[in-house]
This record gives sequence, structure tokens and C-alpha cells, in this order.
Amino acid sequence: MDLDHARTVAVEAAEAAGALLLEGTRGAIGVRAKGEAGDVVTDLDLASEKLLLERIMTAFPSHAVIAEESGLGGAAGGEWTWLVDPLDGTNNVAIGLPAYVVGVALCRAGLPVLGVVHDPVSSQTWSAIRGRGAVASSGARLAPPYAPGPHGPLLAWTQGYDVSRGDATARGLKSALELKARRVLQLWAPLLSWAMLARGDIDGIVGYRAEAVDLPAGALLAREAGIEIRALDGGPFEECFDAPAEDRSFVAAHPKAVPGLLSFLKQV
Repeated sequence: MDLDHARTVAVEAAEAAGALLLEGTRGAIGVRAKGEAGDVVTDLDLASEKLLLERIMTAFPSHAVIAEESGLGGAAGGEWTWLVDPLDGTNNVAIGLPAYVVGVALCRAGLPVLGVVHDPVSSQTWSAIRGRGAVASSGARLAPPYAPGPHGPLLAWTQGYDVSRGDATARGLKSALELKARRVLQLWAPLLSWAMLARGDIDGIVGYRAEAVDLPAGALLAREAGIEIRALDGGPFEECFDAPAEDRSFVAAHPKAVPGLLSFLKQV
């Protein structure tokens, strides 16, 4: 498998989808309900996904593809699976907030080997190949320093769509973070949070039962930038898309910051 070629295909597809989204957000957006938890889907999600699927399935017809809106496609049961999040931040777009990205991952046996995140608003793309580091559009390597602030860390929180408002664990985790952190961002766009962490704009992410489609691309990008990811109990964490929801809870931060972040959550 030529991962450099795969990255080129993924980057070009994500950037083309991003151009479509950027143009689409300048006009009226068709929004409708998705599921029973208050989520939404827009016409832009579907148009972006169609473009991404056409690009990826044309280039790699023997691969499987799992897309946010349409589910499983391509050649199922093979070694390679693409994950496509055509518009991460749909709820933001629906209310006119320009905070959204496009995410693509290529997984082998469940684990991501390639991750791409494209931000149409800033025209920036970040990508990573497992074991080869993470880079920005310019080719510059991502390697955020350890720079603790005097007033606590700036963190992002993400949770899966199936987490209810009354989930006691989620409430406990968020309360613990609010007590210790300088700020806790809830961006409604997990991949954007991962890109911010990989760049060093924020200090950490705490995830609870994270969504499977967008987790692998972001987590690989962060890991290859030098970020450490641990399960909530401090144990090892793998960003497998086929892991059950209960195994998709984590803390992610610079290795020197992880012990402190875990200590925030010790009593939950």
C-alpha cells in the first residue's frame, strides 16, 4: 500500500470537499433533524460526502468505506477501510458558526495508518502517516511544546451522540474539569479540537464514548505530533474505529501533562 499516494488522494478530496462547504455556507442551508438526540444533518453534509466517496472509491475500489451519513460502502471485508466525516461541526454550520472541518482516515485492521483534517475556513490541512509524524499544509512538522499556564490548562471536551443529558459519568467528568481547567471548550467539532491539540492551541482533550468515525483521524494526527492518549483509568488507549463505545473514552495531552489531567478525573 502506497501511503504517500493515499495521503495525496485524501488531501485533495478533503480540500475539494472543503471548497464545496465554504461556498455552500455562503447561501441558504437545508437543515433537518437526524436521530432523536437533537443532532442535525444538512444538504452540505450529503454533498461533501458524495464528493469524498467518489474520489476515494474511484482511487481505491478494493477498499471499504464507512461514511458519517451513508454508512458502509465499497468492498466490505477487506484489509483496508476508509472513514469519512464530510462535515465535522454540522451543528455549528446550522447556526452560522464557522467552526467545522472535513476528516478522512485510512485504517488497517481497525487502526488508523493515515489521517487528514482540512479546515475550509482557514484553508489549512493537517495530515499524518503512522510512524512518520504529522505535518501542516506547508510541510512543517507538528510538535507542540509543553507550556503549562499559571491558571490551569485549556481543554476541549467531546462526547458521543448516544450520551444522554443525564449520564452521571459525563456530568462528573465535566464538573471535575470545570473545577480544575482554565477553560473547557465544547466545540461540536471533535476533529477541530484534535487539530488544535496537535498544533498546540489547546492543552488537552477529554473524550467520553467518542464517535467512531471522527476519532481515528484526529487521534492519529495528535499522536504523530507527540501527544499521548490514555484511557480514563490511565491505561493504554487505541483509536480503533470498531471498538465499542465504552472503550472510546480517553484523555489526550502532552506526555508531561497527562498525569495531571488524569488526576483531575481520579475521583469521578
